[in-house]
Amino acid sequence: MGGGGGELRYEISQNAYIKLVLHSLNHKTSAVNGVFVGSSCDDVVQINDSVPLFHNHLGLLSPLEISLIMIEEYYSARGLGIVGYFHANERSDDVELGNVAKNIGDHIYRYFPQAAILLLDNKKLEALPKGKDRLPVMQLYTRDASKNWKLAGSDGGCQLTTKEPAANAVLLDYISSKKWEDVVDFDDHLDDITKDWLNPELFK
Repeated sequence: MGGGGGELRYEISQNAYIKLVLHSLNHKTSAVNGVFVGSSCDDVVQINDSVPLFHNHLGLLSPLEISLIMIEEYYSARGLGIVGYFHANERSDDVELGNVAKNIGDHIYRYFPQAAILLLDNKKLEALPKGKDRLPVMQLYTRDASKNWKLAGSDGGCQLTTKEPAANAVLLDYISSKKWEDVVDFDDHLDDITKDWLNPELFK
């Protein structure tokens, strides 16, 4: 486990990235959240997968704790752990990182000190069809020395990249086919346990 000097790079796999953007599109009028799963080696945090969490009552502790335990159990058997938190605000013009996001980020940080928070950037998402931007439609936040969550990248430090350069093109294909309708989150699973929060069929 490296990670000195704030030069961390976060590399997100295409499926992990697309799944959480689709989750937010499935609940456009709600705040939604999720977690990222992966591992770290030297100064790179590899994000291999993601799990959509909630679209109702994001800050409620008991469903959150149940979901994090289940996720941790499933992925730790596969050599992976929770490495970050995803949040999409209720209003598309809201670009602030709110207290719910910071609190859940703090919780994950206690177990994984290189944890990041990724906040959906709706402006970038809305601009995707018009451009050829390969950068993720998410803002990267990391904790600084004074334990505050700070937007990364402005100082040339931490970076977020997609593992596959064409991830946004694939995302646009899924958006045009309304793929978001197929995303299952923990809210759906807790309402109906036959719905699988692992979304095994999503990218088949």
